[in-house]
Amino acid sequence: MVNAQYSYRNKLFWINKRIFDIVISLFLLPLFFTIGIMLLVFNLLFNPGRLFFIQKRMGKNCEFFFVIKFRTMSNVKEITRKYDDPIETNRITPLGGVLRKMRIDELPQILNVLKGDMSLIGPRPDYYLHALEYLENVEGYRERHTVRPGITGLSQIRLGYVETLEAISKKSTIDNYYIQNVGYIIELKIILNTILVIIRGMGK
Repeated sequence: MVNAQYSYRNKLFWINKRIFDIVISLFLLPLFFTIGIMLLVFNLLFNPGRLFFIQKRMGKNCEFFFVIKFRTMSNVKEITRKYDDPIETNRITPLGGVLRKMRIDELPQILNVLKGDMSLIGPRPDYYLHALEYLENVEGYRERHTVRPGITGLSQIRLGYVETLEAISKKSTIDNYYIQNVGYIIELKIILNTILVIIRGMGK
């Protein structure tokens, strides 16, 4: 009986989480369109090139999907950075740096949320080719893909953006802790901490 009740509560949580994702994403759509229009103008001066950055990422059950973000880096034909190399900060444009600090570059991912590829809260999805390497080299990395990836998450607010295998291992540990302890309280804490990060301009 206890297990049945627990399963019911758990299922109800995930239903409510999906409803919350959809409602908040729909609420943010006008902001997304407004900022998108503004960036079409600002990009001409401070960030020449296309408006969006679309990249293949690893999602739930290790399946791939295409994430959409506002572009913050100069264009390249293909990514040559290896899975354990540091991020190419020299490619971040002046406007892109501002967008990253305020996490505005993540806003288009509400489209991924509405589509069902992502959640507002969950483990951050990694570049697919790098993620394939992490699957082979990082213990617990596969397990962090049992839920939808998120725009923000527990490991992201604790560690920020990480690249090295050691850091990816720490990220996986935190993400798996989130998955094992997911609930309304931890979701609320992540939301509040994400808002604080945005307000303080601590995004990298």
